[in-house]
Amino acid sequence: MDVKIFTDILGVDFYAGVPDSQLKALCDYLSDFYGSDPKRHIIAANEGCCAALAAGYYLATRKIAAVYMQNSGVGNIINPLASALSDRVYGIPCIFIIGWRGEPGVPDEPQHVFQGEATLKLLEVMDVAAFVVDPETSARELKEHMERFKKVLALGKSVAFVIRKGALSRSEKASYANGFVMIREEIIRQVVSASGEDVIVSTTGKTSRELFEIREANGQGHKRDFLTVGSMGHASSIALGIALNKPNKRIWLIDGDGAALMHMGAMAVAGGCKPRNLIHILINNEAHESVGGMPTVAGTVDFTRIANACGYVYSAVVDDYKSLERELAAAKARNKLTFIEAKASLGA
Repeated sequence: MDVKIFTDILGVDFYAGVPDSQLKALCDYLSDFYGSDPKRHIIAANEGCCAALAAGYYLATRKIAAVYMQNSGVGNIINPLASALSDRVYGIPCIFIIGWRGEPGVPDEPQHVFQGEATLKLLEVMDVAAFVVDPETSARELKEHMERFKKVLALGKSVAFVIRKGALSRSEKASYANGFVMIREEIIRQVVSASGEDVIVSTTGKTSRELFEIREANGQGHKRDFLTVGSMGHASSIALGIALNKPNKRIWLIDGDGAALMHMGAMAVAGGCKPRNLIHILINNEAHESVGGMPTVAGTVDFTRIANACGYVYSAVVDDYKSLERELAAAKARNKLTFIEAKASLGA
């Protein structure tokens, strides 16, 4: 189904979401159609924030918003959905658009399999009526279900469209870019070189894939690494948990801007604990590149000042390889909680 037909049938004026590769047609359409107008479309830090934004929009306008996400983000909406939006609390309706990764019977990556099995069950438990949209769903079928959903929404309940792979399409292709020159894979390669026999924890998406491939190319094996293939935004807390309990082992965290924004409070906790053996490297390409390249708000964020304010002992930002090499070497010798932001281009 063409994504414009889909959005026309929904009839929604405001969208908030976290990008998903399965919803790329929708993400690109919203980016092109609404641009950077925050009154129409916001790419939020996490899916719970999106649900809260939808609630605020409804309170201000009495109009229903749409929240889009990958099904891995359903966990992040459970709290606001159960304790605020629910018809047993404030009765704030919302339309959720959920990309169905790990759908039973469809081969997918390990981190998506159980989530895919649980998706419809979770929605049912949360009293969210769901309709599965597949490539064969007609506009007429969608309209019929939207009419049924309007009656549910009028009761202060939320509904969901669960989107199968290939269900939404768009002929136009969107492209995203920034002005930085370093490549993420080469940044990771330098971290691998600097870290030696130390432990590396890597964030979700292409970062962990590239670390894996670099180890393969080097013939090093993978015993030093923890690849955080799921649980986006939590690699920093995993690294902190390891660092605090292995005080004589240096821990390198390779983070991403989208992941850091998703659960930024973790930086405050790390700063409060101040493990001397943790080096936090944030690769910032200002985009959710692993799911299509849509921008984050990281271009407006001063991460080094945030790190300092959270209690990191040292922070720096680099945008070229020589500076990166120098900062990595200094971090290894410093033996203090360190934060390094590396500005990166898009591309894998």
